[in-house]
Parts: sequence; structure tokens; C-alpha cells
Amino acid sequence: MARVAPLTPPYEADVEEALRKWMPPGVAQEPLALFRLLQRHPVLASRMRVLGAGLLAHGELPALDREIVIARVTARCGCRYEWGVHATVFAAAVGLTPEQVEATVSGDSTHPAWSGRHRALIAAVDELHDTATVSADAWAALAEHYPVSQLLEFLVLAGWYRTIAYVANGVGLDEEPWGAPYPAG
Repeated sequence: MARVAPLTPPYEADVEEALRKWMPPGVAQEPLALFRLLQRHPVLASRMRVLGAGLLAHGELPALDREIVIARVTARCGCRYEWGVHATVFAAAVGLTPEQVEATVSGDSTHPAWSGRHRALIAAVDELHDTATVSADAWAALAEHYPVSQLLEFLVLAGWYRTIAYVANGVGLDEEPWGAPYPAG
């Protein structure tokens, strides 16, 4: 059970409106537990929503690459909650194979599931996770595949999902019941 419980219905009108902004239009599903948790601090939630939505829906990185970064960051952080949400909602939609999804948890940048640019992404995520920086070699490998605007977005995306992992893991957020199970091992 989470240390801080997400809000539950019935919601006050302002909370209902704020939660609707987090969810895509026309979705009948209950707002994610993470969104309902963040809504316990409405000002913080409103600020976080802008960046999170911008990275997900309006970023320059290809959607496949974005999801590889998110899956690897959340896997390295041991964030079963967010990894499971993205593995369920986005992985297949952007073209990640089941082998690749599993490899975000159990593999590294040398895993045969990855192309050259995806190896560069995984290696850079791992360096950021381990050292909070990207080596000259890892940066050069990324720069072979991405323009500067996407390199900057990559750094913010990785940091954003580390922040999300801190929140979900810090409060002990229970996994969504429909979320993909985290691979064993």
C-alpha cells in the first residue's frame, strides 16, 4: 500500500477537471494512480503536467526512441509502476517488440534487440543513471543519430522519468492492475 494514497472518487469539481487534463480525450479509464497522487498537491501537479504532456505528445524524439528511453530509465530505477504503464499503453503502439520491452529491464546496450541508434540511447541512459553525466564517447554516439534539439530533449526526458520514478517509488505507489508485469530477474 502506498505511503500516500492517490485520491479516489468522488472528486471535487476542480480535482475532476484537473484529472481530465492529465488523461487523453475520450478515455473512459479512471485517471492513473500517479495523476491522482500528484493531485494531492494541485499546484505541483499542474506544473508537472505541462512538461510531462509536452514530452509525451509534442517532443521531437521519434516515439519509439522516446519509449525506449522511458522504459530503460524506469527499469534502471526499479520503477515497476511507470515501467508497467508504458509497457502496456505505449510499447506496442510505437513498435517495440516483446523482446525489446523485456530487454529494457534485463539487457544492456549490447543486447541484439537494439539497432545502432538504440544501443546509443541505452548506453547513454545507463551512463546518466550511474554517473549523472554522458561521456564524450556516448555523446558522440548519440550525435551520430540525433540533432542537438533531440539530444537536449533526450536529457530532459531521461531526467523527467527519473523524477517520476522517485515519486512513484518514494511513496510506494501500487502498480496499475492492468499494467504489464515487470519481468523477473
